Amino acid sequence: MCGITGVLAFTEPGKSSLKKIDDALNCLEKRGPDARGIYTDQHVAFGHARLSIIDTSPAGFQPMTDASGRYTLIFNGEFFNFKEHRDFVLSKGIHLKSESDTEVLLYLYILEGTRCLERINGFFAFAIHDKQEDTVFIARDRMGIKPLLYYQDENQFLFASEMKAMIALGIPKELDPASMLCYFQLNYIPGPASIFKGVFKLEPGHYFYLNLRHPEKNTKQCYYSIPLPETNKSAHKTSLSYVQQQARFRQLLDESVARRMISDVPLGAFLSGGIDSSVIVSLASKHTDRLKTFSVGFRDEPLFDETEFANLVAERCKTNHTVFKLSNDDLFQHLFDVLEYIDEPFADSSALNVYILSKETRKHVTVALSGDGADELFGGYNKHEAERRARNGGLSTSLLKASAPLLKLFPQSRNSKSMDLFRRASRMAEGLRLNPKDRYWRWAAFENEEEVALLLRINIRTKNSEYAYRKNEILKHITSQKDIQDVLYTDMHLVLVNDMLTKVDLMSMANSLEVRVPFLDYTVVDFAFSLPASSKIDADGRKKIVRDTFRQDLPDELYTRKKKGFEVPLLKWFRNELKTLINDDLLSESFIESQGIFHYAEILKLKKKLFSVNPGDTHAKIWALIVFQYWWKKWMK
Repeated sequence: MCGITGVLAFTEPGKSSLKKIDDALNCLEKRGPDARGIYTDQHVAFGHARLSIIDTSPAGFQPMTDASGRYTLIFNGEFFNFKEHRDFVLSKGIHLKSESDTEVLLYLYILEGTRCLERINGFFAFAIHDKQEDTVFIARDRMGIKPLLYYQDENQFLFASEMKAMIALGIPKELDPASMLCYFQLNYIPGPASIFKGVFKLEPGHYFYLNLRHPEKNTKQCYYSIPLPETNKSAHKTSLSYVQQQARFRQLLDESVARRMISDVPLGAFLSGGIDSSVIVSLASKHTDRLKTFSVGFRDEPLFDETEFANLVAERCKTNHTVFKLSNDDLFQHLFDVLEYIDEPFADSSALNVYILSKETRKHVTVALSGDGADELFGGYNKHEAERRARNGGLSTSLLKASAPLLKLFPQSRNSKSMDLFRRASRMAEGLRLNPKDRYWRWAAFENEEEVALLLRINIRTKNSEYAYRKNEILKHITSQKDIQDVLYTDMHLVLVNDMLTKVDLMSMANSLEVRVPFLDYTVVDFAFSLPASSKIDADGRKKIVRDTFRQDLPDELYTRKKKGFEVPLLKWFRNELKTLINDDLLSESFIESQGIFHYAEILKLKKKLFSVNPGDTHAKIWALIVFQYWWKKWMK
């Protein structure tokens, strides 16, 4: 796991950016604190910040150049099955000077070109310069676990692992209106767009082949897409019985976990007490003695503390378990650390929990396994059950749909059980009245378009706008079919990549911790999308095959518990510790008016409601604003 950045100059004016590579690399220090290296050629500059995981010796340092001096590679990520291909490289008469996966990847590309991607099982973003041909090959992993941003104009092509490095390279900082509209609905910005016009995120499963002498020949290609039978001709539906499906799933996931146990530095696993992380820990504990596991508990919020379940799993799996008990004050003390590291507006407040878990875990290990991805693959969210019910109908669904106007009259908030019940019921009733595409968007969003349109000084109504195009692209696979495979497929591209994986990458890298996600091995993903939806979610529950396959491996209590969840105490902070920041700084009238981005009248309404006796979910809207404003002051002003 590392940070990478690069400059490709097409013209003489473009060469001026080559000298900025050192500044860009400085921005990636936390991603790679162990070593740094720079490679420069006439038209190319590469920077690499290393977090040493496999072959920690200097032989594994990057940028790495082959014996001939023709090819140079910078690599962020891990190539888990590199040992399977090491012998192939050696059989071609190539002498390897290290034990690293990086060197195997470099020579695989030399031997096979872009076809090397078919051999790689891992997560990555990398770039290879061919000095003789003056070309650069850039690729991102199949699921988008590792990020890669890029910018191109007539003079240059710039890329980096994080936006802060792109800013150091001198990208134009012009806000993208369509991205703003998406952010204030979803709390994140869907790729391939970014907060800045002209700066993009390379899509998962894609690569660039760039020709520095002839930029008009530059190409971007898709080398992998999730095999949903309805969208991918190479996909197939399984013919296995449900019992056989479970056996095959166990085998594939166990192999995935085993691949991700390779490390030359200490390795552990996150253990939340939920099914997903518990499954990963159960499998991992069979491949090592006394696996180290880590959980976060909430001292001031015993209602939301799930460490009792994590302890049960740790005891069953005989792991070396550590619990980090946090107070609300502990959370607050790290709030500004998170805001400081975010270099593109991102308002998923659970990032704070991931940041603290990563920080504490890093004191013990350098690599951690995680259960991320299972909810999107196997239908684990409340909205998945709601969508299943919406598509299958029934008396209860019809009654709920008819009660939508009445439910709006009840107080709604996440701050109490009763009000949260009304909130969720109202949200579902509202969605039942919409067509599948509009319903998906409404349930994915925290704000609706009408509210955001009032807040921003941006025209949202143009039918052929860039925003409308992006939204249609996101929703193009949503159908009216009975099962919800299309919803899971869309979640993999929208929610997983842009929210969940972005959150984990940013917060773990802020603490120089590598997080590996066994559920997102492409063999597991391919298998999951060969299954019928009924193997994942039905009237009896969500994530059906995950729960059934590992029922005998996990404590019974995990199957009878009610999921507790946890809400960061934003409302309390906004009314107390952060009140001055809101009123006199980030959301003050003078600041808002000077920006020219928001209608202050709408901001004022939100502030008044926030400090009223019935704030509802205003704190969530305020959080999105605070994140944006803090980001704007740091990176724009």
